[in-house]
Amino acid sequence: MKTRSHLLKTLATGVCALAVAAGVADQPLNTLTAAEKEAGWRLLFDGKTTQGWRGYGKTEFPKQGWVIEDGCLKKVAGVHGGDIVTEAEFEDYEFSWEWKLPPKANNGIKYLVLESRPHAPGPEYQMVDDATEPGAIHATASFYAVLPPGPNVKPKPMGEWNSSRLLVRGNHVEHWLNGEKVLAYELGSPEVKAGVAKSKFRNAPGFGEKCKGRILLTDHNDEAWFRNLKLREFPAEKR
Repeated sequence: MKTRSHLLKTLATGVCALAVAAGVADQPLNTLTAAEKEAGWRLLFDGKTTQGWRGYGKTEFPKQGWVIEDGCLKKVAGVHGGDIVTEAEFEDYEFSWEWKLPPKANNGIKYLVLESRPHAPGPEYQMVDDATEPGAIHATASFYAVLPPGPNVKPKPMGEWNSSRLLVRGNHVEHWLNGEKVLAYELGSPEVKAGVAKSKFRNAPGFGEKCKGRILLTDHNDEAWFRNLKLREFPAEKR
């Protein structure tokens, strides 16, 4: 039988957890908490400027196709501006972001991106209206066209915000969606090589292997919203 003190302690813990959750929910957009700063996180988007970003293969940020609206980096539907990339390159890191798409829209985050390989810049964390994309290797949170996510993928309805996370550490990669790990794989593994061999990237040297590269937001011509883009780096893993 639980004692009164135990029940009070449990209740207090629950109240504390709710307070912490409320504090996170009330956190201003595109900011870091003291704990995040202590853990080494940094913002990749400040909610006000495009500082730190430029066009893929370009020296400047696109003059059209991308705008800052309501503290978000927004891809404007039907206006071609081109893909955008971080000015900085990363090797071992954890990256988190929030995104939303309207119905029937398609977008993606690419990572370990090389500008010397324009037809296959890097692996893509797919973000899409799954109702329009047949096949698991094209589903939300897949390694696009190469590896499917697991069965625990639960994207929010189109028009609502999703929370995603990407971990790259050594050859190990993880895709997370709304708090659940939905895919884990090893760069350069037989599994990845087999998936690449069956994909449109089969003739791209080094695709699916570890490298130091940029993060890319795609221009699929559809509307897409991004906010709270945060990253923390780890010491490079020996391979």
